Amino acid sequence: MADPNSSIPTLTIGDKTHPIDSLSDIAKTQLSNLQIVDAEIQRLQQQLGIAQVARETFLSTLQAEFAKLG
Repeated sequence: MADPNSSIPTLTIGDKTHPIDSLSDIAKTQLSNLQIVDAEIQRLQQQLGIAQVARETFLSTLQAEFAKLG
């Protein structure tokens, strides 16, 4: 038989799990802040990857231009 509590969102930190509905307003705000920051970190990591590819392309072009100089 299915657990009736299985559809209740929970938060696990370390070895403790609590239903999100049971958290204080402060804890819920901090959870939301963590989700926002995690999304921003992911966005920045993607931007960094793009910048690294661009840098490699610029470096490769510069090396090719140097090669032309002899």
